[in-house]
Amino acid sequence: MKPGENEQAGPITDFLVKDHGRLEGLLQSAVAHAGAVDQGTYDQFRAGLLRHIGMEEKILLPAAQRLRGGAPLPIAAKLRLDHGAIASLLMPPPSAAVIATIRTVLKVHDTIEEGLGGLYETCDALAGSEAAQLLRRYNMKKSSEVEA
Repeated sequence: MKPGENEQAGPITDFLVKDHGRLEGLLQSAVAHAGAVDQGTYDQFRAGLLRHIGMEEKILLPAAQRLRGGAPLPIAAKLRLDHGAIASLLMPPPSAAVIATIRTVLKVHDTIEEGLGGLYETCDALAGSEAAQLLRRYNMKKSSEVEA
């Protein structure tokens, strides 16, 4: 899903889909020159993606579980496996093979999160008026990481 594509999107969907776009733009810029990786831009992509995953793992998935009376979302286990795989792929130096694998994993993963009935839409529906508060928690976490 592209930002603005779903006029009915809630604040969680809107914010996190835009963040996916920002991250994809950073990755695209990092590998814009064939055979070379702009390490500084790749480092921004890496840090941003790890922060994004952290928000989902530490704020979004726990909130969804709480709002479901303690029951985790059916897709939570798959997303957590993906997050672990993505984090592992971000550890070695960025080679063409590593970047291709990251893109392949993210293509499927992002669809699960962004698609109809996906993580973001589900969390918007569960959170209702609490959605803005969850995003504020993410922004406060993000700000404190920058200051640290």
